[in-house]
Amino acid sequence: MDLLEATLYTIKAMVIMDNDGNRILAKYYDKNVFPTAKEQKQYEKNLFQKTHRANASEIIMLDGLTVVYKSNVDLFFYVMGGKNENELILLSVLNCLFDTISLILKKNVEKRALLDNLDVVMLAFDEICDGGIILDADPASVQKRVDLRNDELPLGEQTVAQVFQSAKEQLKWSILK
Repeated sequence: MDLLEATLYTIKAMVIMDNDGNRILAKYYDKNVFPTAKEQKQYEKNLFQKTHRANASEIIMLDGLTVVYKSNVDLFFYVMGGKNENELILLSVLNCLFDTISLILKKNVEKRALLDNLDVVMLAFDEICDGGIILDADPASVQKRVDLRNDELPLGEQTVAQVFQSAKEQLKWSILK
């Protein structure tokens, strides 16, 4: 009898692709699953071929991974876990990712807006999942932590990205004076 050991490392990867199947953003957390970029791209191509006709949230098993995904306008969002992973946990991460991006982009979830805000979306990836461990599944709290436009925080409580954004704004205004 094969007993599964419980682990916090539930997420194998999170990927966002456009409607042509091109990777926009991807994070692979398990180095044993698709250790090279070539293998990742091949898997993504295969994944897109199997899922691009869906127009809602779905779940599939592909190459030993449980994949939950959602499409919106011209984007596809994927969250992958092991073959024995709880689909509801993966779905909560997918929903958090999508809803956080929706909050960041002010409900304009499409490729151009996503690319314009890619730095914030990358921060959202890191706030939701770190090394395969789920950190947060609440879109509002993730969005609050990655909001680069929030200037009211004291310097000690700002993220590195917020400090850089603030410095960039100050430099821009000092040059324009």
